[in-house]
Amino acid sequence: MLTHTASAQTAAPLPAFQLSPDASMVIDTRAKLAWPRCAEGMSWNGKACVGSAEVFSYKQAMSHAAERSKAENLRWRLPRVNELKRLLDRSSKPQGLNPELFPNAPRDWHWTGTAAVNAQRLNTYNYAQVDKSSSISGLSAQQAWAVNTETLQAVPDMGKGNALLLRLVRPATEAELGPQTSATP
Repeated sequence: MLTHTASAQTAAPLPAFQLSPDASMVIDTRAKLAWPRCAEGMSWNGKACVGSAEVFSYKQAMSHAAERSKAENLRWRLPRVNELKRLLDRSSKPQGLNPELFPNAPRDWHWTGTAAVNAQRLNTYNYAQVDKSSSISGLSAQQAWAVNTETLQAVPDMGKGNALLLRLVRPATEAELGPQTSATP
């Protein structure tokens, strides 16, 4: 017979998302990531995101992340597809980024750092497929994953020359992961 005496002694799990002490960041307590409340180009004024979001080609987005990392001495990067999709809330109205956590968030395509990989099976003895694979890999080098925060769609074949929104992510600091007030009920 199982007893539940130990469960009464365990602490309640932390909410998945909390605000940083200055409320400028959303902290994913499970993944231990810190997300700015505002898209790149916008700034947090203490109550909302203001300004206009910037758009970047993939190369510009990667350079921007590297520049911000160097300037702030923090490991900023483009998020992986699954990390960005984790922020999307199907239950919020409208669905997408939770407006309480990400106020005035632009709702459109965002870059991710996930590489586009063509997993098509090839027969190396069929020369037509060998030739095809070289052009596919060249095409894959020109594409990356992107996530649409309005439709919740993720695609692996967004052309890297397109100008898309950018929401960088970095590891959360110990201070940000400490006990905080929950941002969601």
